This record gives sequence, structure tokens and C-alpha cells, in this order.
Amino acid sequence: MCISEHTHISSSSPVWRPDDKAQPTPKKPGATELYRPDILETIETTIKELNAELRELSLDIHAHPELGFVEYHAHDVYTTFMEKHGFKVEKKYHLDTAWRATYTHGTGGRTIGVNSEMDALKGIGHACGHNLIGMSGVAVALAIKAALEKHDISGKISLLGTPAEEGGSGKVILLDKGAYKDMDACLMCHPAPGPIGSVSLSSCLALQRLTIEYFGHTAHAALSPWEGKNALDAAVLGYNNISALRQQLRPTHRVHGIFEGKDWAPNIIPDYAKFICYVRAPTREEMQQTVKRVTPCFEAAALATGCEVKIISMGATFDLRQNKALAGDVANITLNKYGDIDYEWGIRSASTDFGNITYALPALHPGFAIPTINDGGNHTPGFEQSAATIAAHNACLDVSKALAATGVRVLIDDKFFAEVKRTFEEDEKLRGSL
Repeated sequence: MCISEHTHISSSSPVWRPDDKAQPTPKKPGATELYRPDILETIETTIKELNAELRELSLDIHAHPELGFVEYHAHDVYTTFMEKHGFKVEKKYHLDTAWRATYTHGTGGRTIGVNSEMDALKGIGHACGHNLIGMSGVAVALAIKAALEKHDISGKISLLGTPAEEGGSGKVILLDKGAYKDMDACLMCHPAPGPIGSVSLSSCLALQRLTIEYFGHTAHAALSPWEGKNALDAAVLGYNNISALRQQLRPTHRVHGIFEGKDWAPNIIPDYAKFICYVRAPTREEMQQTVKRVTPCFEAAALATGCEVKIISMGATFDLRQNKALAGDVANITLNKYGDIDYEWGIRSASTDFGNITYALPALHPGFAIPTINDGGNHTPGFEQSAATIAAHNACLDVSKALAATGVRVLIDDKFFAEVKRTFEEDEKLRGSL
């Protein structure tokens, strides 16, 4: 999750803790009759039969954490697994560790897309639960395949293995390379803390990554400091300028980052410093406006210290535009069979490259709650342990069943798919008018 990198959430945003006595009140739409209970039964039976294999798959990925763009073990494990289960597999699909597994039944029909994430975090492994996300994508794809076969449904499944969600925007790269162009809709999910049994349909924060480089001049820090131009001072001033700006930023916006240097020594004026900065806001438009306010903070720091500055955009990810029709169907299945729906928790104050996918085509990215310890949310060692528990596994399979059933409905229910397209286009027009 950059989802990608989580931030500490301010008091203006709700934060769920395992010891909360007051549980949230979900915004429950009234549960209505299920669409094709026979198909959902097929999905449930299939996932039950695959349970042991899926658990082994998830734990294998969890035990072999790999950083973005070097998920070689995950690539090989997933592609071998999907080949074994009758999918056509394309290895190294546009990227060295990306892959695509497809299955077609009948003739004609629509294509449902699914995503499996793979990468882990530096030093803390699968502390964002991507082992669960990867397993979920596999479970959804295999369950839909079983439904297509048993109920003789024409359609295609396209499961993408997407690398480098944590800071690398792997899905954005794949989107630009055309990996999503044949999909009529795309589905995935993400674990987070929350009330157990809850599936969250919240959005997330749009994110812009910036790298700011300052170039100065070295000097002896004691003998002749006046000869130097201190690049580290420039970076620190830029950081402090942002701290002053925060008073005028909305409480839902985030600006945070770290310093990096090169050949620093305490007795030498640094001639180079880097500040890696993330700017986040609830929507793409708000994020872009905040970037315009943040940028002068860096420029002013360079002016004050006599340094040169280079501001580099490292790419943006957008807020999640949860498709209303897809969300409504997953909500109804969840409320009928598996738990509650909320719009408060999930990954609402984090970011994900799947946001860009939701801007490009109808898509859905629900969060699902897994058991966590206090202060053990995403991107902590505690969450890394939580992601390997049997309770997290079972919660992941429940949301996967709902996603699979909705995916099948996209393929066979023309009226429903028309509503999926209509709500996507309606949201596009709304974004265009902002």
C-alpha cells in the first residue's frame, strides 16, 4: 500500500484499534435477494476445496518477502500454480516480475480482470499483507473458472501479477503498457485493521511522489565554512517550510518524507542532499493543488542557502473511484453471507496504484479487516505477523468469494454490466466537472 506507505492518521480521521469498545456503525444497505445463489454455491465449494492449497501458497509468499520489481520467487510460484490449474500463463509480462494468467470458456463474452500483488516492504516483509492479496487474486480467478465451466458461461478471466505496489507504481506501468486494455472490469482487495467481519468500500488518498535534490559547495566546516553552500541546510529548510505550511493544509492532507545524503561527514559542508517527499490528499485534484503549494517550500530553501534545486516528479497514484454498481453487488453478497459493510476503515488514509486503474475502467478495491494488535496496523511488524494468521486467511477467502460472484455477474448479466458502465461514465463526468 502506498498503500503504498502508510502515514500516521490525524485525530480528524477515524482510527480503529483492536481494544475499541465502541464498534463502528456500518452504513448497511438493505440486503436483497442474491443474484444466482447457485453460482455463489459453486464458488464457495471451489474455494473450500482449494483451501489447503491457497493457504500453502499464501504462507510460501509470506516466508519469501521480496521488494518491488525483484519478486522473482513470487513470479515463479504464482505462474507455476496457475499453469497447474489450467490457465494460459505469460511470464515476464511487460515487466520482469509481472505475469498474466488467462482462461477462456465458450465463445465471445466479456473479460473480467483480477489483480494479485506480490511485493513486500524493506525490513518488515509482508507487513502490508500482499501475500493475502496475491492469494485472493488466485482464489477469485479459480472460483470464476469453476463457475464458467459448471454453468457453461462464456467469458474470459485475466489475472495480472502486479509488481512493486510499494512505491514503484507497478500497475501504472502495466496500465501504460496496455495490460488492462482488454478488461471490462477489474477486481482486487486489500487487508487492513478493522472490526472483524467488516468489508470496507472506502476510497484512499491520491499520492504524488517528489524527489528534491539540492546542489551546493563543499568547504571545511570549521576552517572556512563561508566558502561553502550547505545542501543539507537547504533540505532541512525545505522540510521546515512544509511544517509551517501544514497549519494551512486541510487535516485530510498529508506531506511527509525523508532525507538522504551522499558522502556526508561532520567536518565537511555537504554539497548534496536529497529530500524524498510524498504529498497526499483525498482526490487527485486536491493532491495536485497541494503539490502547487508545497513546491515553493523547496524553491525558497534553495534561494535562502544559495544552492541549486532540482524537483523531480516520481509519479502519482490516484484515489480509489470505487465503482458503485460493483460495490453494491459485493456489499449485498457480504451482508447476506459473510459480515458487515463499512465506509470508514480499510485503506482510506493510505494510497495505492490501483487508484489509477479505477480512473481507467470500472473497478473495485474493497478492504477487508483482519485481526491486529494495538499499534499493529499496516507497515508494522505486528501486521506482518497478522497477515500469516488463519483468521486473516479466512477473512481473505470470504471477500474473495464475494468478488468472484460479482465477477461472474459482470460476465453474464447484461443489465448489471450496463449499470457498471453507466456508473463509471457518470463518475467520469463528475470528475471532469470538478
